[in-house]
Amino acid sequence: MIKENLNIIREQVQAPARLIAVSKTKPVEMLQEAYDCGQRLFGENKALEMRDKHEALPKDIEWHFIGHLQSNKVKYIAPFVSLIHSIDSLAILQEVNKHAVKNNRVIDCLLQFHVASEETKFGLDMQEADELLSSAAFAELKNVRIVGVMGMATNTPDKDLVRREFHRLKEIFDDLKLRYFAGSDCFKEISMGMSGDFAIAQEEGSTLVRVGSSIFGARDYGVKVND
Repeated sequence: MIKENLNIIREQVQAPARLIAVSKTKPVEMLQEAYDCGQRLFGENKALEMRDKHEALPKDIEWHFIGHLQSNKVKYIAPFVSLIHSIDSLAILQEVNKHAVKNNRVIDCLLQFHVASEETKFGLDMQEADELLSSAAFAELKNVRIVGVMGMATNTPDKDLVRREFHRLKEIFDDLKLRYFAGSDCFKEISMGMSGDFAIAQEEGSTLVRVGSSIFGARDYGVKVND
């Protein structure tokens, strides 16, 4: 099933977008099956679960942390995480930087923006992003690198609304690129699009699509979070 599902999704994910297989709650055996089919990018939203899977699986996997990251959990993923999608405050960025220093790494991060019409606890607005990026405290962080943005569209069958929200995230990316990262070739990632809307996300400029249930089947819990 996983091989067939992966092949179907891969046919739909077009460059420059890359596919992140969202494997949260799924057993290591299922991730290994996807790995054996050539998948190397995996997304998790729990730090301890990601740490344990990293220890059990091949070390050439590129691990993406896509959930809300608690400060006290950063230490578990800092030694190996490839990209943290969900930076929504200066405080968490400072914590990531602290543990990146301890591990002699520079950790790539995305700024998470709230672009959906539904209420959510997480995600920056433009004023908050400007305050963060223009602050002296941010300028002092040498072991984190902002490489793009992330956002989730509203969970709705209204495709026009979803498109507008993804379009807004692309506008945010372009604005930040112009004003803060014009000289950075690394600022190039737009993480948007999930199992039900990644086709629209690609049309609006996504470079990273996060697909879980369409690959691994329904998750083991009923709450829709960052997949």
